[in-house]
Amino acid sequence: MNKAIDAFLNSTTGTANWVWNLITFQVPWYQNYFYGLIVISLIVWGLELLFPWRRNQKAIRKDFWLDGFYMFFNFFIFAIAISWFYSLLELVFGSFGLGMESIRVLDMSSWPQWAQLLVFFILSDLVQWFTHVLLHRVPAFWRFHQVHHSVEEMGFAAHLRYHWMENLLYKPLKTLVVMLIGGFEPQQAYIVHFIAISIGHLNHANIALTYGPLKYIINNPVMHLWHHARALPKGQMPGVNFGISLSLWDYIFRTNYIPKEDPDIPLGFRELEKFPKSFWKQLVFGFRGERIGF
Repeated sequence: MNKAIDAFLNSTTGTANWVWNLITFQVPWYQNYFYGLIVISLIVWGLELLFPWRRNQKAIRKDFWLDGFYMFFNFFIFAIAISWFYSLLELVFGSFGLGMESIRVLDMSSWPQWAQLLVFFILSDLVQWFTHVLLHRVPAFWRFHQVHHSVEEMGFAAHLRYHWMENLLYKPLKTLVVMLIGGFEPQQAYIVHFIAISIGHLNHANIALTYGPLKYIINNPVMHLWHHARALPKGQMPGVNFGISLSLWDYIFRTNYIPKEDPDIPLGFRELEKFPKSFWKQLVFGFRGERIGF
């Protein structure tokens, strides 16, 4: 019991200090997730304004500020609130003798850094693709994932508009990837982090990008817009284009769907009008057990 209390206190204060150090520039600039998120957001927003795909969409689109709040809530405020959960998981794994060494299946300690980062990026993206599929196909998970799909006008900040419950699926599985690939040093992960944030922002941005032949490897705004389409043809439910950073998995597992490049397709899900509009109501909606849009 004392170990659990200590883990709670240490993880919560540690994460809070980490966030404070980010805000006060007490970490190297290249590892500053707080200001890195701001810089990437401003760059992608600038591209939206310079090269808009949906020309009638306003610069400050519908729910722009709500999505902006979600960005910082999910990355920093919620990180403090839930940090104890991951410390508790470590205690549970440790009590069963499970640790980094015990489940390692690939040792990358002798590999060059670029190879370690590439393997980590590909494997973690595959895990996220699979998790994303579950969020659409399991009704209980979909009730929380609806927050992300309640976006009606797409823009870069919609990337991080999601319910905090999704973290309870994504993060432990990403941690498992790190445990499986021994020798990988997490402090290098900031490179993968910023690449993933940039791709995710662009995927949701009001920009017509496909990357040419690379569209079969890298996810893009044209492809991802169809993931958010309100109506899909029969046989395509409960979703298409589940790729996070890579579109590769959708082409491999045949969940790709891009009938045309249409910037004006209606977004959301069936009965979207019943879904709450405010942040606090969206946070509790999934716990109420109502089933819409599935």
